[in-house]
Amino acid sequence: MSVGLAGRTVTATRAITTARSTRARRPRSSRKGIPFTILGIVFLAIMVFPVYWMVNTSLQATSGAATATWFPWNPTFAGYQAAFAQQGQNFVSSMIIGLGTVVLTLVIATPAAYGLARFRMRGTKAFLLVLLITQMIPGIVIANALYALFNNVGLLNSYLGLILADSAVQVPFAVLLMRAFMESIPPSLVEAALVDGANDLRAFVSIVLPISRNAIVTAALFTFLGAWGDFLIALTLTSTDAVRPITLGIYNYIGSNVTDWGPVMATSVLASLPAAVLLIVAQRYISAGALGGAVK
Repeated sequence: MSVGLAGRTVTATRAITTARSTRARRPRSSRKGIPFTILGIVFLAIMVFPVYWMVNTSLQATSGAATATWFPWNPTFAGYQAAFAQQGQNFVSSMIIGLGTVVLTLVIATPAAYGLARFRMRGTKAFLLVLLITQMIPGIVIANALYALFNNVGLLNSYLGLILADSAVQVPFAVLLMRAFMESIPPSLVEAALVDGANDLRAFVSIVLPISRNAIVTAALFTFLGAWGDFLIALTLTSTDAVRPITLGIYNYIGSNVTDWGPVMATSVLASLPAAVLLIVAQRYISAGALGGAVK
């Protein structure tokens, strides 16, 4: 009995000593993390400051961004009223182009990604290499190549032309992203559906698409952001105000409003809102979809 009591005493003493040493080490590790925290705050402030200055200038009735005060003590929404009145059509054009690009890209990329993930075909690696190479081609090269083609078929200065051009840029990335996720889907799920009498299309629609929701949402979000922020393709393929997106509208807006930056900054703030809202709403889908195919 005394031996057992002594053993329990020694064990308890060791546990207390370990707990004390752990508590003693915690403040030291916390102190080591303070410089990194401060450094992170500094970098965050540097990155967020341009956004703050854009919002700050949009709320001030000043003649230039450099003369604006550090805080809008007397805020005014005149710049936003001018932005809505003069750039409203450009917002609508960007929304049509962005949503149309998302629909067309997903219609093409989703079944393509599933086919590359499920079926083992000759030349798959070469095809994937080509998709990767297309991501390295500058956008201006693609825009110049499409200009001659669209000019011959009458797609210049049209929503369809811009949607096709933006989709051509976004499809390869969407295919690579969704294929990485779909490869992690157990083949037994699809095989069970096939055994129950479903064909490949039914299994794709009923099994693969619901499971791949996170990857599809992630691909859709990145596609929309790419189409919404496009400038080079819109600059190359449009020359009229009828289908001018907001990025090109801001570019032309600056040239005619160099003496009044309030409406320009207000337009920039409004152009940033859709991207910010989508990123906040779809944040959990992005993290799950982007990393879904990383670990099998």
